[in-house]
Amino acid sequence: MKKIAFLDRDGVLINEPQDDFQIDSLEKLIILPNVKNELRKLIKSGYELVMVSNQNGIGTPSFPQEDFDIPQNEFERILKENGIEFNEIFVCPHLPEENCSCRKPKTGLVDEYLKNTEIDYEKSFMVGDRETDMQFAKNVGIKGYLKGVNYPFPRIGMIERKTKETDIFVQCNLDGQGKYQIDTGIKFFDHMLEQLSKHSLIDITIKCNGDLKVDEHHTIEDVGIALGEALSEALGERKGIKRYGFLLPMDEALIEVALDLGGRSNLIFNGDFKREFVGDMPTEMVKEFFKALSDKLKSTIHINVKYGDNEHHKIEGIFKAIAKSLQLACKQDKRIKEELPSTKELI
Repeated sequence: MKKIAFLDRDGVLINEPQDDFQIDSLEKLIILPNVKNELRKLIKSGYELVMVSNQNGIGTPSFPQEDFDIPQNEFERILKENGIEFNEIFVCPHLPEENCSCRKPKTGLVDEYLKNTEIDYEKSFMVGDRETDMQFAKNVGIKGYLKGVNYPFPRIGMIERKTKETDIFVQCNLDGQGKYQIDTGIKFFDHMLEQLSKHSLIDITIKCNGDLKVDEHHTIEDVGIALGEALSEALGERKGIKRYGFLLPMDEALIEVALDLGGRSNLIFNGDFKREFVGDMPTEMVKEFFKALSDKLKSTIHINVKYGDNEHHKIEGIFKAIAKSLQLACKQDKRIKEELPSTKELI
């Protein structure tokens, strides 16, 4: 089955003028930051690219077909020079008041394509800058990643990892809203990973089929490995990131986390648990999960459980503190843009 990245155009891939909302000349064609790098990453990860765009009134006197075609053709030419091509391009030319069947969020543009294409709906997604794009994604039956109009293209990472012990799919969007779809077969672990997504604002999808009939070890450790790899892929060259992050109280427990996305793997974990399990998750696997995450994320993580009485609170506090640390460390700083946050100029 095919993995598809459905992409809106204006405001997502190219700058959308905020006066007339129309790219009708070469002068108006401005490709947004991150677009070329991120689309190349998606293709490398096995995704096909499908552009789906509403274009008000193409073919009318106010927006002649030629005025659309000239910048669109140049846009496609530039992408092709960079090793990027759309597998399909769907454009609705109608005005909203025409109430056509193809204007997003309706699916008329892609109905025939969906009918004739075997799509992996669990792994496919839509990137758009409007709620209509998110509704379109829902109507198609895929995830939707919402971004700001004319913001840089979101940093998305995807890993598929299969061994004799686990079969894992992880997808993350560093520039998301903290939405999650997580199923590892270990309910308390799912709950912790949901906290990680929610409080970091990183959209995370995790699907794991593991050998839980043996025990929980392989599933928890391998999810840590796959999540670390996906986050690392999404970070790319790590240019412009803030790099560091830290600290969180959880009721009576205080958790101290220091995190560095500087490219070196190291975990320092100071904390112990009085119970063997919290829910269906072995407490000994908390450290193992973060060791796997640190290794594959190429990050230094210090975790100190300063104090606390409730084991649930201590573990949840760790995951939330890691989440807030990641939110800060992954954030891009406009002041350094394409620079690496290191005097070595190497991460």
